[in-house]
Amino acid sequence: MADTTLERPQLQIALDTFDMPSALRPLNAAISNIDVIECGTVLIIAEGLKAVREIRALYPDKTILADVRIAEAGAVISRACFEAGANWVSVVAGASLTTIEQVVKVAAEFSGEVQIELGEEYNADLARKWFEIGATQVIVHRSRDAEAAGKLTWGDDDIRRIRELHEMGFKVTITGGVTVKDISFFAGVPVGVIISGRGIVKADDPLRAAGELRHVIGEVWPQ
Repeated sequence: MADTTLERPQLQIALDTFDMPSALRPLNAAISNIDVIECGTVLIIAEGLKAVREIRALYPDKTILADVRIAEAGAVISRACFEAGANWVSVVAGASLTTIEQVVKVAAEFSGEVQIELGEEYNADLARKWFEIGATQVIVHRSRDAEAAGKLTWGDDDIRRIRELHEMGFKVTITGGVTVKDISFFAGVPVGVIISGRGIVKADDPLRAAGELRHVIGEVWPQ
C-alpha cells in the first residue's frame, strides 16, 4: 500500500545543454509539469550565469537551481548565483566546512538554500556537520559516467542512505538517469526531489515525458 504520509517529491528538469536555445525548447514545452528548473553545470559553463538570469526572467515564480558544484571560493560564487536569480546552489561533498559555511551565510541573505552533492563516498558524521552549519539539501545520484558504462543501479544501500539523510533533516534529491520505471523502487522512501535531464530534454515530446514522470510520482506518493 502506498504511504500517504510522505511528502510528494518535486520534479526537477536538468538543463545540461551547450546553449540556451537547446535548453529553452524542452523547458518551455514541459514547464507546466516542472517544479524546479536546474541550470546544469554544462549549461552554465557554456553560457555563464546569463542562463540563470534569462530563465529567471521567463519564470519568475519557479524554483531555480544553479548547479555550479562549488568546491571553494564559496562566498563569491554563491553570491553571483543568487544575484543572478537562483534559489538554490550546489556544493560538492569534498568542499571544506569553511567553504560550506560561506555559502550558507550568503544563501541566508537571499533566503536561498544550499545542497551538497554526494560523491561515491558517504560519511554520515560529516553529513551531520553539513546540516548543523546550515546546508538543507543533499543529492544522491548514480554517476552519469558509470551509468553510461552500465556499472551502476539503484540498490538497498541507496535507500538506507536516503532514509538516514532524511532523518538528519535533509531534503534528499535523487538523480542519475531516473526513469518512469525507476520511480516505484523508491515507494515509501522520503525523497524530496526527483531529477530528470535527458529523459525530458531529449524526449520527442518533453511535455508528455514530464507528465508521465509527474503522474507516476503521484501514484507512488499519493496525497
